[in-house]
Amino acid sequence: MPGNRWAAAALLALSLPLLAPASVLTPPVAAATAASVPLEEINATATQVAFGLRRPTAIAAPDDGTGRLFITEKRGTVRVYHPDTGLAQSPLIDITASIDESGNERGLLGIALSPDFATSQDLYLAYTALPDGAVTLARYRLDDASLEPLLSQEHAENSNHNGGQIAFGADGNLYMSIGDGGGSGDPFKTGQRLDTLLGKIVRIDVSRSCGDLAYCIPKDNPYVGVDGEDEIWMWGGRNPWRFSVDHADGSMWIADVGQGRWEEVNHVKTGRQAGANLGWSCYEGLEVFDQAQCRTGATYTKPVFTYSPHTGGCAVIGGQVYRGKQFADLVGGTYIAADYCYMTVWALRDNGTGTYTAAELGQMPTQVTAFGSTPEGELYVVNDLPGGLHRISFERAAPTCRIKAVTKTWGTGLTVDLTITNTGSAPINGWTLRYPLARGQSITSDWNTDLTQSGDMVSAVNATHNGSIAPGQSVTMGYLASHTGDPALPSRFTLNRDTCSVTR
Repeated sequence: MPGNRWAAAALLALSLPLLAPASVLTPPVAAATAASVPLEEINATATQVAFGLRRPTAIAAPDDGTGRLFITEKRGTVRVYHPDTGLAQSPLIDITASIDESGNERGLLGIALSPDFATSQDLYLAYTALPDGAVTLARYRLDDASLEPLLSQEHAENSNHNGGQIAFGADGNLYMSIGDGGGSGDPFKTGQRLDTLLGKIVRIDVSRSCGDLAYCIPKDNPYVGVDGEDEIWMWGGRNPWRFSVDHADGSMWIADVGQGRWEEVNHVKTGRQAGANLGWSCYEGLEVFDQAQCRTGATYTKPVFTYSPHTGGCAVIGGQVYRGKQFADLVGGTYIAADYCYMTVWALRDNGTGTYTAAELGQMPTQVTAFGSTPEGELYVVNDLPGGLHRISFERAAPTCRIKAVTKTWGTGLTVDLTITNTGSAPINGWTLRYPLARGQSITSDWNTDLTQSGDMVSAVNATHNGSIAPGQSVTMGYLASHTGDPALPSRFTLNRDTCSVTR
């Protein structure tokens, strides 16, 4: 795009019913190595372990030997769960008198435990405050139940896009996301402005105060002493309310909810974070959204993964890199995320070459709002309605389908033949093959299937003569497509929502 360039590899107009921040836990430091089991051979499952939560929004776990999980609820309470005793009825924290929970996306949104929590009993809360919904960061002291606001960003015009994710980095500083001010289409043009904290990830030192501030500005923040708000660490976010810090390598995984065409995940490694511009609202995903917001000569950080709502999804629910021990051989070093509407478990694996492998690992409960982990790195999720806590497990299972693709390309056209093999032990009676097309591809005709294209996503339903596939047997379908320069094959396939292995 003239005047713009992507940095080297480093939601949606409808409002999500209560977007909440991802886990703010500090995973155990582990070697930054990844499991080698192919993602298509891994299934994720969720086991509900607690009921009765009221619109839970975030999870944190104190590393104090108690085995507890702290779970925030939208109304302004923090509940305690223990594997042996279950969910405590009385809240540990109640700041409902300070919370503006009007609208679906306002409320108590984030929690982070001080690095010295075991001795200080200090924690940090992100919420929308009365009377006007200002996005607020506060310190809460468990010993005397005091709430001390530290930072506040006005956010009165719209109730959505509050961000509210908070997490401590390996540097001891506190990071916080704030949405673009809400509404649709970045109406205040905040994403590409440096004179506001809206649409940003901020970085501050909460261990001390400086002058009139209840915190200090790290001297290496990118806009200290130049034009821009000193607290800004990254910018160009729409609603980056779910991010996590991988303490194995210091990188940040940022899930930014899209306007309506693309959900995105950014992986920003150390050395590339300070001043990183995530692109909104010049870009949504990989596509220009508003050319007027694009800056000549600007460098934008390219997302490592995008998907469209045409998958059935509506809002990316960012998670974290798995650093636990129980499933390290399967998903060690793998980033796990989800979608609020489609319930998909997304897995992303950094190949170490500037490329990433993506796959669907199964389904989560309905309306997942946040991931969290124990101090040992084992994963949990909470879901919005009906309000539960779920433990995440992974297992290895051979794919039940295999795809072999044969393609021919010329000029601006290509043909693709896809052979679908049933590698499972049971017959498949009726199938739907789903896959994303590369950008700029459009299908013009197909054979041996009833095929529809919606945005980038293709759904190919069996024809009347090939709907049954016996174990070990195959059927072939195909399509003719045009392209605008990228004739690449689809990057992933699911058959009846089971991920298929691919032979190219």
